[in-house]
Amino acid sequence: MIYQFKFHLAVAISAMFLNNCRPDKVSPKTSLNIKDTVAIDHSLNDTTNIANPTPLKNMFGINSYEWNFLQDPANPNVKTIYEANMSVIKSFSAVRHYMNWNKLENTKGDYTFNPTNNGGWNYDLIYTRCKQENILVLADMKNCASWLVNTYPTGMQDLDNVPIPYGQDKTAPESYIDQAKAAFQFAARYGYNTAVDPVLVKVNSKPRWPNDPPNVVKIGMSLVKYIECGNEWDKWWKGPATKQTPEEYAANLSAFYDGDKGRLGNNAGVKTADPGMQVVIGGLATCDAAFVQRIIDWCKTNRGYRTDGSVNLCFDVINYHFYNNDGDILTHSKATTGVAPELSKAGSLANAFVKLANSLKNPPEVWVTESGYDINQGSYQKAIAIGDKPVLITQADWILRTSLLYIRHGIKRVFYYQLLDDTPDSNLQYATSGLATDGKRRPAADYLLQVNKLMGDFTYRSTINADPIVDKYVSGSRQMYILTVPDQRQRTATYMLNLGTPKANIYTLKPGSEAMISSQVNTTAGKLSVKVTETPTFIEGISQ
Repeated sequence: MIYQFKFHLAVAISAMFLNNCRPDKVSPKTSLNIKDTVAIDHSLNDTTNIANPTPLKNMFGINSYEWNFLQDPANPNVKTIYEANMSVIKSFSAVRHYMNWNKLENTKGDYTFNPTNNGGWNYDLIYTRCKQENILVLADMKNCASWLVNTYPTGMQDLDNVPIPYGQDKTAPESYIDQAKAAFQFAARYGYNTAVDPVLVKVNSKPRWPNDPPNVVKIGMSLVKYIECGNEWDKWWKGPATKQTPEEYAANLSAFYDGDKGRLGNNAGVKTADPGMQVVIGGLATCDAAFVQRIIDWCKTNRGYRTDGSVNLCFDVINYHFYNNDGDILTHSKATTGVAPELSKAGSLANAFVKLANSLKNPPEVWVTESGYDINQGSYQKAIAIGDKPVLITQADWILRTSLLYIRHGIKRVFYYQLLDDTPDSNLQYATSGLATDGKRRPAADYLLQVNKLMGDFTYRSTINADPIVDKYVSGSRQMYILTVPDQRQRTATYMLNLGTPKANIYTLKPGSEAMISSQVNTTAGKLSVKVTETPTFIEGISQ
């Protein structure tokens, strides 16, 4: 764990020297004005026939590591669920688990899950508890296994290396067979297919020391539906051994997905083990839909078409990263501060990815698996104090508004970076992005929990006003309106909301609480005058 932690920081430090920002976190802002940005939202106001409407709770995911679940800081050698952290994790609807391949396969061909030979972690326990708590798991199988890294010359050994032996062809799916075999083992164990041939499923059952519990083979535990192939393989800020072109990554994905259509054998690829497990593109740092288009084009040439005429894709979910700040992802220009989501390119970039997805015969979902803000004021990704509003409240406002923006634009899931700070009090970018600390929620986590409790099953229906933004959500016969001023200067507005009901419930977010403050008021001829602020307000009409 300590090595992983230092490595994570080393990557960020290296990026700082190269670009003063990590690319996936160089979110753009070319000074889009508010009117233009929210006009995109307003254009969605006729969405009665939205296909597969998304529950709002799907916008409330979090990034985390195994030690966030299993390590009590006071007892670091005890690997059981740390209930203080678990109580916070339950605030979120989904977890993206940063899972280093080396944990699964510390030595080539020796697979371990419970406990892992590297670190002694219990993945069975983590995933079982998540299922019990109705928390969706996205397992991100990232980095390069150490034994594979060791095939590289000393000066090129990096856990961020592309997952192939040194000297292999990055454009050939067969170069990625080792990773594809590890993905098969993971999917066979944690997926939903109980009919995997037991002869193909392997674990290293040798105890590490006397009385050490051995790993045992398990098949079809029905715990994980989504697995991600790597992380930010389009990184432009590092050397060629650590990054891939779209075509090279497509070859990687094809091996990972189904063993390159079965050509790599009966023990390689996620779908080979569990056809129902969903493969998620490794979070793209570039926010460039053209990268995904080139993967699709590679699939057309190298994988062909399915019987229904659709492209035989090697992924099920499109995925990218975006951090709202005043830099520019497209030119890699340096950022100086985080900004409110409506003032960034978040909406237009989402539109580009969703448009690409919808151009396909069977449109894949589009996810954003990293976004967030630092609280340290030395970071270029910082949330800022606004008037008498402290930084932690701005972080909470902007994170919640990011979720509201993305569901408005057709994104199906959002995961925030991350559960806890990497390095408290550090001014390094992304070191203080935590939504919790010391087993306690920060206001950002409070807000997501409160909204989830109030209306997690509601789905977005339309945007009926642009500024202030007025979004309409529905759940059965119930209707909820969310009103927000899309700004970052403590601006307020007044909006006359036509509810058509004699009464209304007004819900107000409350830091430090598990539930919003609610009050019931009378309307005037079914209308309610609402003072709208940069912190979202929630209104529900009441008939009686």
